[in-house]
Amino acid sequence: MRRLRGGTAAAVVLMCAVTVSGCAEQVTGAGAGTGSGPGATAGGGAALAAARSLPVKGRAPKTGYDREKFGTAWADTDSNACDTRDDILKRDLDQVRFTGGHCKVSYGVLESDPYSGKDVTYRRGSSKVDIDHMVALSDAWQKGAKYWDAGKRIALANDPLNLLAVDASTNRSKGDGDTATWLPPNKAYRCTYVAAQVAVKKKYELWVSAAEKAAMEKVLTACPGQRLPSGGNPTKAPGRFHAG
Repeated sequence: MRRLRGGTAAAVVLMCAVTVSGCAEQVTGAGAGTGSGPGATAGGGAALAAARSLPVKGRAPKTGYDREKFGTAWADTDSNACDTRDDILKRDLDQVRFTGGHCKVSYGVLESDPYSGKDVTYRRGSSKVDIDHMVALSDAWQKGAKYWDAGKRIALANDPLNLLAVDASTNRSKGDGDTATWLPPNKAYRCTYVAAQVAVKKKYELWVSAAEKAAMEKVLTACPGQRLPSGGNPTKAPGRFHAG
């Protein structure tokens, strides 16, 4: 399965304290980590500890939200000449075939879809596969992104850390739900899913509601060894990209 393929190089800093414990390796910086997908893991701490560290505030009004505030859909922010949607399809599907070159995915199989657990076939033009923003853009807007500049919003919308190829019908039951209101029906994936949401919210300095944080902690308490994903793109898109 290709769900963990691809990524950016880690930005690793050795932090040396003047103690008998010596040096501790820490992953730092936007886009830190050895993988770009939500399954990539960091050495920076467990997902449960990270969830507990997230700031809690009330949900801000949805007033002013528009998808265009996060830029054109699937912008090529990593400048690899392929749009973000195709990048994620290439990463997450098996048996991938292309139309003209190595960008446009024409066919693939999502083996054991994370949300439903079933196999889903992707065919360009009549797709049963969605690319989900695990932290929904509307949810992000209401929990901090409303106050960001366009570059940061565009980065979030196209960050592989926040994107996952999933079964379309299952995904569309989610809407813009957070952990408190929606979890994947596939219970075996819930720890990984919630850890990914925690990682994105921590990376982009988004807050959570009290109910959301309680739900995150409830899920992750059942898997205290769950690692925190890392990686993805920088938290600011290149200046050539603009949002509405």
